[in-house]
Amino acid sequence: MKIRVYYEDTDAGGVVYHSNYLKFCERARSELFFVKNVDFNAHSGHFLLTKAHCEFLKPARLADIVEVKTKMIAIKNASLLLKQEIFKKDEKIFEADFTLAFVKDNKAAKIPQSLKNLLEELFV
Repeated sequence: MKIRVYYEDTDAGGVVYHSNYLKFCERARSELFFVKNVDFNAHSGHFLLTKAHCEFLKPARLADIVEVKTKMIAIKNASLLLKQEIFKKDEKIFEADFTLAFVKDNKAAKIPQSLKNLLEELFV
């Protein structure tokens, strides 16, 4: 997913503020579902971010076009591990490993098989 960096994404020096890399990654994850017209409420549960390991390699700046690439590393009974990388042109500027837990009724739950199948299709 390509994203343009706007003034609101940057600090006073025109460099993308660190938390916005996480927002870019969240948008890219959501967009995978939007593109496939997936109903977010179809499985009566949702994913919560439980762990993030981020590496800020180089800055993005005002007006840059960045691309977020997402791949699933593992899917477990109640969680999944994703790697997301952000590139400016062909240079990697950010990478993160995210653990997301599936939650139902405010507690961790087993991911339904139909959702696992969908996730495997989305994160090819």
